[in-house]
Parts: sequence; C-alpha cells; structure tokens
Amino acid sequence: MAITVECQKRPEGSKPKALRRSGEIPANLYGHKGTESIALTINAKTVERLLKKASVNNTLIDLNVTDAPWRGKTLLRELQIHPAKGTPYHLSFFAVAGHGDTNVEVPLRFVGDAIGVKQEGGVLDTVINELQVSCSPENIPEAIEIDVSNLKVGDSLRIDELVLPEGVTVLAKPEQVVVNVLPPRVVETETETISEESETVSADSETAETESETAS
Repeated sequence: MAITVECQKRPEGSKPKALRRSGEIPANLYGHKGTESIALTINAKTVERLLKKASVNNTLIDLNVTDAPWRGKTLLRELQIHPAKGTPYHLSFFAVAGHGDTNVEVPLRFVGDAIGVKQEGGVLDTVINELQVSCSPENIPEAIEIDVSNLKVGDSLRIDELVLPEGVTVLAKPEQVVVNVLPPRVVETETETISEESETVSADSETAETESETAS
C-alpha cells in the first residue's frame, strides 16, 4: 500500500517550535543521496492523515518534496511523539530506491479457529505479533497471515514453519516460536471449586452432628 505525501524544504533558520505553532511538523529525508539529508516541513493535518494509514518501518510512502525538487519512495523510519501532548513532534523518512532489499517490521495476522481452542478448551498464546523481514520495497506485505486452524493443545508454530510471501525473508531465529496452544486454564480452578464445596459440605455435616449430639 503506497501513500503519497507532499512536503516542502524547511526554511533556513526556522525554529522547530515556531513551525509547530504555525501548523507544520519538522521532518528529515535520508538515503536519497549518500549521507546527505534534507530538512523538511509537513503540514500537521497531512501528518495526521498519513499516520492513520501508515506505520513506522512498514508502509511505502511516495514522498514529494515540491520545492527541492525530489520525489521518490520512502519508509517512515522514525516518529517522535510529544510526551505531554501526544501529538507528532518530528518524522524521519528513508529513501529506498537504489538500496536493494530493505528491513521492515511486518505485523502478524492470526486467522482461523484452532482445534485446541474450539474443541479442547485450550488457550491460543501468541508469542510474537510482528516480524522483522527483508524484502524489496515493492514487496512489503501489509501483514503476514498465519493459519492456526490445525493447532491442537500442545502444538506450536515456529518461524521456519511459516508460509511467507514470495521475496520475503525473516531475520529472526528460525526456531523461535510464534504461537502455541496452551492447556485449558479452567480445569484447575474447577477442581479447586469442587474441593472447596466438598470441604464446606463436610464442615456443615460435622456441625449438624455436633448440634444433634448436644440436643440429645
């Protein structure tokens, strides 16, 4: 999913606080020309719309610097949030053209109803919810789907067992567990409840017998 964002070069000598007060968010572009960078400003409303669709280190963004001029595909590498206001404070973009495969973080989407949960009363335990992968900018997946339908209690899926989109390589350890199905948690609770009820009945019986003997 590519998103187009327009921005401008940051005026020399401008102060970040003054820019934010005027409705502009400071940003930087890296990777477009060696180690050089471009200081930018993006309208705050544009940033708000962008963040509803994009996520850090995952979404391909077509960045258009109207007065540089420069246009190319980028990734949002860093997003700084104001600690008190909770609003965007600064953004960093990285140009991906000419850099080959790039490293991104992709969310995992678990689909299906595990047998161990639906039929055996187990609990689905998702150990990790995103993966760092390497792929070309054009092949960045929005998410990686993981079908858990056939998992029974005690079963698990490791990274090396996942079905990945073509051209995508996972950077984590292949033996790392992604998801598993734990035994039912309610069995012990039910046993304790039954035990407590038995003890209560026993105590009541002893009390009744004592009262009966006293009456006699």
